Amino acid sequence: MTRSVLVTGGNRGIGREIARTFAAAGHRVAITYRSEQPADDFLAVRADVTVPDDVAELFQRVEAEQGPVEVLVSNAGITRDNVLPRLSDADFDDVVNTNLTGAFRVVRRASRRMLAAKWGRIIFVSSMIGFLGAPGQSNYGASKSGLLGLTRSLAWEFGGRGITANLVAPGLIDTDMSARLPEARREDLLRMTAMRRTGSPAEVAAVVAFLASDAASYVTGATVPVSGGFAMGY
Repeated sequence: MTRSVLVTGGNRGIGREIARTFAAAGHRVAITYRSEQPADDFLAVRADVTVPDDVAELFQRVEAEQGPVEVLVSNAGITRDNVLPRLSDADFDDVVNTNLTGAFRVVRRASRRMLAAKWGRIIFVSSMIGFLGAPGQSNYGASKSGLLGLTRSLAWEFGGRGITANLVAPGLIDTDMSARLPEARREDLLRMTAMRRTGSPAEVAAVVAFLASDAASYVTGATVPVSGGFAMGY
């Protein structure tokens, strides 16, 4: 069965690969972007998840053009790295508002139609940094860790209504963001990765696609690391 899928932050990196994977499987796919117009043939909506009016207009357009969102992949995220004494209020607030509060806004809107249909898939894209922490990323780590509490709370709220909520936690993945890491930091992360290599966006997308499928109908409230064994035990 084809589904109406929305991937926030779907114009690049992991989000783009997730959108491509769903589209290749025949689903109707919409993505959001903020500045970089995507080249792929998706329904692309310019929207900032930190702006409530943008979120409302996003869902109005998606519902009109491809039907109510049945699968929501909340992937939009940013970084504003700095050590805590030099981390500004604005940089902390911007990251949390995008990565965590923005996720709350889109899932709250999507859940209305999912509850009416008694079916839905909610998947948050977090990060292993949300569980391990990292120097200079207290804002990012806090926002990604917060998604775990949101996931588990939604699993309890929606568990009896045919809606699942799960979280995917990538490790070191080949994206533009990881390419900007200093080489010494990159080597540190690889030493903490059992498979001793970076992952690909396609490997993350495959797990997301499974969680959205009927085969995962009894999986909810779960955290799935896609990390090559990064920081096992945390």
